[in-house]
Amino acid sequence: MVERVASGEAALVVGTHALIQDDVHFAKLGLAIVDEQHRFGVAQRLELRRKLAGDPDGANGQDGPDGHNGRPGTLEPHLLMMSATPIPRTLAMTYFADLDVSTLDELPPGRSPVVTKVFADNRREDVIARIRDEVEGQARQVYWVCPLVEESENLDLQNATETHQHLTAALPGRMVGLIHGRMPAAEKAAVMSLFASGDMAVLVATTVIEVGVDVPNASLMVIEHAERFGLSQLHQLRGRVGRGAVASVCVLLYTGPLSPTGKARLKAMVETTDGFEIARRDLEIRGPGEFMGSRQSGDALLRFADLAEDAPLLQRARAAAPELLDKHPAAARAHVSRWLGGKMEYLKA
Repeated sequence: MVERVASGEAALVVGTHALIQDDVHFAKLGLAIVDEQHRFGVAQRLELRRKLAGDPDGANGQDGPDGHNGRPGTLEPHLLMMSATPIPRTLAMTYFADLDVSTLDELPPGRSPVVTKVFADNRREDVIARIRDEVEGQARQVYWVCPLVEESENLDLQNATETHQHLTAALPGRMVGLIHGRMPAAEKAAVMSLFASGDMAVLVATTVIEVGVDVPNASLMVIEHAERFGLSQLHQLRGRVGRGAVASVCVLLYTGPLSPTGKARLKAMVETTDGFEIARRDLEIRGPGEFMGSRQSGDALLRFADLAEDAPLLQRARAAAPELLDKHPAAARAHVSRWLGGKMEYLKA
């Protein structure tokens, strides 16, 4: 397959992170689509960009004035990045970098919004009673997500294997499955097949079900120790329910006391199901990180500007930039060189 990609025989290539590997080369790439962009690190996105730009060695990653990437005859292809929940750095760069943003803010036809509820873990038995009603009274299916597979000496968290045993005892006569990343691929596929077919009532899982799982009959998602998950991950997990017409609920179980950050994350999940708004809240909570570096969250390098308060100034600057490039290209290059130096490539990752 690598040879077919390099020769151009393969006109459409679909792959995982493996497409970034050194032995993968494209003959004439015109469009690259990166799904689940938030699951790539800055370094990985830089490597992808260098490869797409015809610069596999990553010589310098800087564009010349004609749009080339330092190599004669190589033009950067169009790049479309897709994410339900952009990480803070990416969202901040939609304000500052040369990125056009399109937002899909409607549910697919036939789906209903998911209601999110927050419970302390001392209400676990109430939650199990709700699960019993879903699987026995309504013939629906349920996810229960745990952050760990087995017990840890360092973290006092409810683990997946223990939860699986507890729910199996609490729901006699109902199939309760367990899936996690340490299982062989064939075993994971068999478990998911049973759940997708409706034979399995409850699936206890780690975050391996975060993406790529579509079971419309699943109407309840329980996330254990929700305070320990990031907003992006919580939103992705919540998206596993509400995929059919039936009303669905996501229950966030937390262990107190909650930190201010933990409270803010859970509050955001209750107040909105909009992925872009979730990302905006995440940006407020964690900070945008480095525009000229690899940190994807944290304090910004901007000492005085504020993304929220200075939006009008930012709009004016973006409007003035094309005019400066057109009428005073030398001054524009000098300005970019002074402030960005050799780190300009980071703005494209």
